[in-house]
Amino acid sequence: MIRATAVVRRPAVRAEKVADEITLDHLARHRRRFAMTGDGGTAFLLDLDKATVLDDGDAVKLEDGRLVRIKAAPEELVEVTTVNPLRLMKVAWHLGNRHVPAEITESAVYFVDDHVLTEMVRGLGAAVTKVVRPFRPEKGAYEAAEAHGGHGHDAHDHAHEHSGHEHSAHEHHDHSHAHHEHGADCACGHDHGHHDHGHHDHVEAKPAHSEHGHVHGPGCGHDHKHG
Repeated sequence: MIRATAVVRRPAVRAEKVADEITLDHLARHRRRFAMTGDGGTAFLLDLDKATVLDDGDAVKLEDGRLVRIKAAPEELVEVTTVNPLRLMKVAWHLGNRHVPAEITESAVYFVDDHVLTEMVRGLGAAVTKVVRPFRPEKGAYEAAEAHGGHGHDAHDHAHEHSGHEHSAHEHHDHSHAHHEHGADCACGHDHGHHDHGHHDHVEAKPAHSEHGHVHGPGCGHDHKHG
């Protein structure tokens, strides 16, 4: 069976590439892998990398380049209207608080017919009407941004590449290390002749010779009990 492995969003769908259409309700339009048959008889296996919401007018791309366009099926819904926008916002909030899939427009909110929810919104002072129409519930925020933004940046690239600058973790480490402050009598073993702010070499500490063979400094680890 031929596979459909990619989604083409509505603005990019070319009519001449459309070989068939398939009518799906809102649940069937949120799939990852599923055997489907188009309205014109084209059988294919939807095989996406992750579950994706397919909007009315989108298409899935078959392996041979043909497209199958998506049509939202009419469903039995409840249309909620109110006398003012504030009350409609409250209805939408209460539905969202119950994780109810809802389609929100400027003048109405729609959800799948359910008598318990219908009575709830009536109690909020809203008017309800049963209708049959395609259902296009709101997507989650991140999925909606992905569907409409069209950006292909992954999180790693975005974190490390800003305005053409590339900073590796190693470079950041060297830069911060170069600005450590060392005192004149520091026993850290660093060469303090000069600092290169991009990078500096670690120099092995060498003991300075004196008449006793070496100089003791604070932190050398020797017991300095003098009579």
